[in-house]
Amino acid sequence: MTPPTAALPAARLDAGVPPAPAGPAPAGTRPDGVATPAPAGPVTGGLLVLVGMLLVALNLRAAITSLGALLDEVRGGLALSGALAGVVTTLPAVAFAVFGSLTPRLVRRHSPARVLVVAMLILAAGQLARVGTDSALVFIAGSALALAGIAVANVLLPLLVKQYFPHRVGLVTGAYSMALTVGATVAAAAAVPVAHLFGTWRAGLAVWAGLALVAALPWVPLALRARAARRAAPPAVVAPRPRRIRPGRTRLGWAMAVYFGMQSLGAYAIMGWLAQLFRDAGYRPQDAGLLLAGVTALGVPIAMLMPTLAGRLRTLHPLVLTLSAAMALAYVGMAVAPHDGALLWVVLLAIGQSAFPMILATIGLRARTAEGTVALSAFSQSVGYLIAALGPLLVGILYGTTGGWTVPIGFLLTALAVQTGAGMVIARPRHIEDEA
Repeated sequence: MTPPTAALPAARLDAGVPPAPAGPAPAGTRPDGVATPAPAGPVTGGLLVLVGMLLVALNLRAAITSLGALLDEVRGGLALSGALAGVVTTLPAVAFAVFGSLTPRLVRRHSPARVLVVAMLILAAGQLARVGTDSALVFIAGSALALAGIAVANVLLPLLVKQYFPHRVGLVTGAYSMALTVGATVAAAAAVPVAHLFGTWRAGLAVWAGLALVAALPWVPLALRARAARRAAPPAVVAPRPRRIRPGRTRLGWAMAVYFGMQSLGAYAIMGWLAQLFRDAGYRPQDAGLLLAGVTALGVPIAMLMPTLAGRLRTLHPLVLTLSAAMALAYVGMAVAPHDGALLWVVLLAIGQSAFPMILATIGLRARTAEGTVALSAFSQSVGYLIAALGPLLVGILYGTTGGWTVPIGFLLTALAVQTGAGMVIARPRHIEDEA
């Protein structure tokens, strides 16, 4: 049986790459001459990396949820048609799939720290561009630019956990998953008050560009260090690059992508339609919104604990089955007794949706090397988000066609069954490098 992630000997971007014939590479360089950050110190470097990761995670959904909260104002201000509004709401999943797939190529050419600095600057620029125009098309283009930065960061964070915290994959993944959830919740809650404070929806979207700029700051010294190390690397350390990992040719890669996609499909459908389901069950609009917010709020502490639990288990089978059972009970309950059991269904949904931080942690647990981690992360998220984009759309079509929730919930239960099957494949300890 393959050893767990904690057995990795060092937090190196080039883990698993054979040393150069002339001897080991100096600190801060890969054996192939590409710069990589020196091992972070326990107090200064390690803390800087952790703070940088948490700041990046705070940005990963803020640009999306703040727009969701102000979508009516944006539609009115830019005269967005219904079709263009649909494009705006579908854009995140598509952008994550397209731009996330490019990240492994970027990391092969540049240090992760440098890529993250650029990603956060692009995120800030995109958010500012979309609030500085009266053109719907320019607004969409700015949103796509911002989402490109988020997509790259989505893929990079599992790599950075592997690189800097190989013995704390679960704990650090939990920390940044919680930061991601907090950022999404705060942005959704604060966007409207900020817009009202300044008298324009543009302020409610623009303020999050500042958060992206702050998130870039901790990575600047790490990027400069990697650049200096690359320039200082002697020719003697040059060696063949490691073989490319192609998750799309492996059973594990596809199982990870399907699990990620089906989990995200359910999550997007819930975020888009749960409030409407509770309104149809007799709740007032504000109470239905609170029930939806409860799923996110309860998910914050669970997001912190779930990756740590995943990292400690010898096999993920019990965890996969438990999370799927919670989701299944919630779906059936919402179909049978959506009003009387609403609080219980919200709790079960929050538990079941913790499959998201679990799969993020599993990306690091199912790869030995940084090359494998970034390849698996990019493939899982790119394919997964394409699958996820169908969730709100199909649920909306089924709801509109049937006029009720039985058929849409049946669809979500079917997706959950596929998710569980994929989960059984990824639950057994294995590594992508053994299959690629």
